[in-house]
Amino acid sequence: MTERTLKRTKTGMVLRRSGDKTIIVEVERTTKHPKFGKYIRRHCRYHVHDEKNQCQAGDFISIMESRPMSRTKRWVFQTLITRNAPVAEAVA
Repeated sequence: MTERTLKRTKTGMVLRRSGDKTIIVEVERTTKHPKFGKYIRRHCRYHVHDEKNQCQAGDFISIMESRPMSRTKRWVFQTLITRNAPVAEAVA
């Protein structure tokens, strides 16, 4: 019997809705510059499966890794951390 590994989780902000049951979430992280030592912000955008269509633009949520749902969706909505006022939709 093999042990299951825990799935990765990330937190980020919902940028926009992208069709039915899909949202785009931006996850921000900080890394140290190798030469200058200054901390810089980096971000990635993930397509996330939202089964109940409960997330809105501007919400801060937690997402969890899952099996591939489509060509780009590999993450699912886990929990709502804070609900914010809607933000202007980002231009992709």
